[in-house]
Amino acid sequence: MTKFIFITGGVVSSLGKGIIGASLGRLLRSKGFSVAIQKFDPYINVDPGTMSPFQHGEVFVTDDGAETDLDLGHYERFIDANFSQLSNVTSGSVYQTVIKKERRGDYLGATVQTIPHITNEIKSRIFKAQKQFKTDFQIIEIGGTIGDIEGLPFIESIRQFKTEVGIGNAINIHCTLLPYLPTSGELKTKPSQHSVNVLRSYGLQPEVLVCRTSKPIPRTEKEKLALFCSVPKESVIECRDMKSIYEVPLALEEQKFAEVVLKLLQTENRVSDLTSWRHLVDKIKNPKKTVKIAIAGKYTKLSDAYISVVESLKHAGYKNDAKIEIKWINSEDCNEYSRCKSLFKDVHGLVVPGGFGVRGIEGKLNAIRYARENNLPFLGLCLGMQCAVIEYARNVVGLEGANSKEFDESATYPVIDLMLEQKNVKGYGGTMRLGAYDCIVKKGSIAHKAYGAAKISERHRHRYEVNNEYIDRIRDAGLVFSGMSPDGMLAEMVEIPENDWFVASQFHPEFKSRPDKPHPLFLGLINAAVKLVKE
Repeated sequence: MTKFIFITGGVVSSLGKGIIGASLGRLLRSKGFSVAIQKFDPYINVDPGTMSPFQHGEVFVTDDGAETDLDLGHYERFIDANFSQLSNVTSGSVYQTVIKKERRGDYLGATVQTIPHITNEIKSRIFKAQKQFKTDFQIIEIGGTIGDIEGLPFIESIRQFKTEVGIGNAINIHCTLLPYLPTSGELKTKPSQHSVNVLRSYGLQPEVLVCRTSKPIPRTEKEKLALFCSVPKESVIECRDMKSIYEVPLALEEQKFAEVVLKLLQTENRVSDLTSWRHLVDKIKNPKKTVKIAIAGKYTKLSDAYISVVESLKHAGYKNDAKIEIKWINSEDCNEYSRCKSLFKDVHGLVVPGGFGVRGIEGKLNAIRYARENNLPFLGLCLGMQCAVIEYARNVVGLEGANSKEFDESATYPVIDLMLEQKNVKGYGGTMRLGAYDCIVKKGSIAHKAYGAAKISERHRHRYEVNNEYIDRIRDAGLVFSGMSPDGMLAEMVEIPENDWFVASQFHPEFKSRPDKPHPLFLGLINAAVKLVKE
């Protein structure tokens, strides 16, 4: 039978519950157990797909096309597993389902209420995931902070669920913050005590307390937390701030975090094998060189908007014993081409990531032009590839005014156009080309050498594509279309073979990179960038 682990948070938001859950998943995997993770978000949006990156950060996409919270990216990277639409649940999706059932008459005229209808739907999402994943452990993180009004149905669902599955089959791990007061030199436990009291008032007693802290927790304070929060002393786990998120599993392993969880869930403990993870962390801590990569986008004020891109660059850096330093460049700062030289003079590579809308596009085109003309290693992602095609069409092919119909409906040369199946789509949520699709890689190309395969599968999130009417003209001018859909109708990758590394993809390779298995395209970029580092 699957064992269930619920993770809640208190005191403040953004505590790192996702990293704690992902770290626990990695520790359980290291002991030979199978693990699945779900993220339950209390907001009313059906999914993050229509939310501003400035508000919610990156939208992570799964193989089956779910637009999810960025925490799923951490889950997949830490656990090295692919999750699905069932891994991301929001209040909006729950209420939408319940209302549809009510409209169909599924409830036979009953008054539809939070309890039992909403809570039953929430619980059903847990069981559906259990049926699909069939793992030893299922970790469910509840977004937000305990006490939030919108989170109450989820907390009540956990209370019911724990009662239904019985002792030893489900536990609650509560994450809190221990504030440090410099004036008195003390870590304060009272906010955590209050947070646990709020949780108890809803009928939930946590079995484990994970305390985020900037300082070591004294034994006396651990004992106080154990006493007032009614958890065993060994179940008070310290989670200190780390320089790298990939250090967290090892820090938790030192405190026997997974062993405590297994004991509570009446499961045998097994010997851990964290050899490869320790080797990874050693590389992270002891880089031999620093590689500086520019990311030119328009959401640069919030790094979480590009979190998978940043992590993928770091993964490729680890493989090269290199620390990756990110230089954030607002693409609007590149609107004048003359500024590019000073902006990029100290970097070893450039990434132009995905995005939507016309703002900052001219700056992205100028940045790509600079990389192409100066042999600066370049990787374009989704919109970054579309911009690479536009730039090449304008400045090499000679199609003056070439553009995307997303930015200019009356463009003289619409080298980027709305996909055929998107022309009659109405609405925005979940209507793009989403999820994993196959791609045929051109033999002998840079991409083919990087992948070492003629057929690959990558995740997409877009509406616009290269206009097939212009492919031959652009190809004849020297841009290689190194990846195409199996039917040959959609351009998936382009490259310039004369440059050391100039590759762009319509898909999002950042969603499939792992810390110990960097994605081939990011690895290719960093391999080329490393050569520019002065010893």
